[in-house]
Order: sequence, then structure tokens, then C-alpha cells
Amino acid sequence: MDGTKDIMTINDILYKAVKQQASDIIIIAGLPVSYKTGGRIYHDNSDKLLPSHTQVLLEEIYCLANGRSMETLLKHGDDDFSFSLPQLSRFRVNALKQRGSLGSVIRVVSFDLPDYHELHIPEAVMKFALYTKGMVLVTGPAGCGKSTTLACLIDSINHQRNAHIITIEDPIEYLHRHAQSVVTQRELSSDTDSYEKALRAALRQAPDVILLGEMRDYETIKAAITAAETGHLLISTLHTIGTVNTIDRIIDSFPPTQQQQIRVQLGMVLQGVISQQLVPTIAGGVMPAFEIMIANNAIRNLIRETKAHQIESVIYSAAGEGMITMDTYLFNMVKSAQIAAAEAIHYSSNNEQMQKRLAGAGLNI
Repeated sequence: MDGTKDIMTINDILYKAVKQQASDIIIIAGLPVSYKTGGRIYHDNSDKLLPSHTQVLLEEIYCLANGRSMETLLKHGDDDFSFSLPQLSRFRVNALKQRGSLGSVIRVVSFDLPDYHELHIPEAVMKFALYTKGMVLVTGPAGCGKSTTLACLIDSINHQRNAHIITIEDPIEYLHRHAQSVVTQRELSSDTDSYEKALRAALRQAPDVILLGEMRDYETIKAAITAAETGHLLISTLHTIGTVNTIDRIIDSFPPTQQQQIRVQLGMVLQGVISQQLVPTIAGGVMPAFEIMIANNAIRNLIRETKAHQIESVIYSAAGEGMITMDTYLFNMVKSAQIAAAEAIHYSSNNEQMQKRLAGAGLNI
């Protein structure tokens, strides 16, 4: 017996994930197939996976992805790609090696573009789709919904503007059909070698809007700022939490001799930062919490003058302009009984201050 007869096929696993509305599937040797739903991981009732099982499942996944070669995975230990099953869903795959066996984490992506109302994305975030130039950043930890927010913004532009939208993604998640705009979607490895090369090429492709999946390194960040300076709207992501951390991360990626120049450039091109986290709700699901910064003159000056640490106080005092700090957003979620006070404290940037704020408002801790 080869040990693989009783294991579900990858098709069975994918169908079950979609039926259960799971956000992710985790295939790792030593555990049953696991599903992430509402921010929690649940194990299937089947037997624990052996390395031979995960090998078979990974081979099935690669077959579904148009017979993609496993060379990248076997050589480098990681591989990112996506594929679709008609009438079911799209799936974003990170295949990996761990402890000498193969594994995978698969994100379930609906064919339908997300509705920002249903996802509790505020209008202040969606207003960034009205910008025609400069840089808009969506930030937050991995798995916090950045890709979904990006898809909502691109979908809004696609239906409201006559523009050429170029997306550079790793891999492509949501498929955008041409509406008022023309949407060109490029995927790393299959369509282009790197973010930096694709971004430089995009500037010769008559773009109006460029979506850059992630600003990973100095070269990509430098190219992104240049693209934003040339009169295009550039939307991208960083794995940072909060506006101040985002600005510091960008500037610190440059050599010290270039940092003042970058502060000046960033002060000119940055239009806003949307920082988000997914927070467990009282109802048992998850809901996004946001920090929204809109670059006004005061914030641009603080960036140029190496005073980014003062930006949070400007955001706090500029609520009338549509700005809000993460901690205020979390506090409001507790007030509206969406999340527990303990979650607001856990996800806040200043736990002690949040605790005092909640106690002062008479909210249970």
C-alpha cells in the first residue's frame, strides 16, 4: 500500500474549502488538511498527511495550474502562482518545502470582484480611487486583506474612468474585466521577470494607473517613486502597520546619502496611506480596521523635515478631512459592539493608552 489511497484529491479539498467559505487551505505533513475560516484554523477529520500525501497533492495542484513545472519549488523551496477551476473559484498558491517534505498554503479567491460595502471598507478608503496621480499605499501584515482592498480600488477606477490600468502582481489574484478602462494584468515569472523590470516597462505602455503588487526592495521602491513622479497614479503595498512605520520603511531602504532627497520626493508624490488589520469580531468572524492618512500640506512638510513621528497627531486632529488613526478606528469598533475591548487593546499601537481610553468611556475591558 502506498499510503495515498485514502487521501482526498486536491479537487475534493478545493471544493470543500469553497463550500465552507474558507479563506485559506493549509497542506502540511504531520497534520490533516486544514482550513482557515473567520481567522481561525480548523483541521479536517481525515488522517494526518504523510510526506507522500503532500507530494501527491502538490503534483495535482501543479497539474491544475496548466501543468506548471515544479522546478522552481524543487530548486528554490518556494513557488507562487495562481489557477482557476471553472464554476468554482480562483486559487492563489504558495508551494513550499518544510522539514524535507512539500507543502502548500492556498488562498481561495472568488471569481467575483469583492463588494467593498460587504467587506466594511469605508468610503474614505474608496475615495483614493478618484486620484489621478501620485502614490497611494495599502499597508498591513500578510493576510490582512490588502489584495482585496486593492481589487476594490482598481474595480472602482475601472468602472468610473476611461484609463489604461496596468497591474503587476505575484501572482494575479482577482481578474478584472475591461469596463470603462482597459486593464492589462501581468504576473511575475509567467509574464515578466521582476517587479522592477515590469514597472520600468509599464512607463512605456501608456499607463494612467499602475498597480504594483508589492514594493519589496530598494530598486522597486525607487522605480515606484519615479513612476509616481511622472504623473501616473501608482498604487502599491508594504508589509508595515501604520503611516509612520510605512514612511520610515521607505526612507530607510535608501542609502543615507539619498535619504533627504527621497524625503523631498516622497513628500511631493505621496497621496495617502491606508493601513489595515483584520480583527476578530464578537460575532465570530473578522473585520478590517483601518488607519487612513491623506497627505495634506502639514504631513508633506513633516515628511520633508524628518518629523514623520509627528504625523499620527496630525491624523488624529484631521478627522474632518477623512483621516483616522488605527486606535481611534478600533475604539469606534468597540463602541459599536463590533469587537471586544480586549481585541482593541491587542491590535492597538499603544496598548496602555487604549486601555485608559476604553476605561474612560466606560467600556468593559
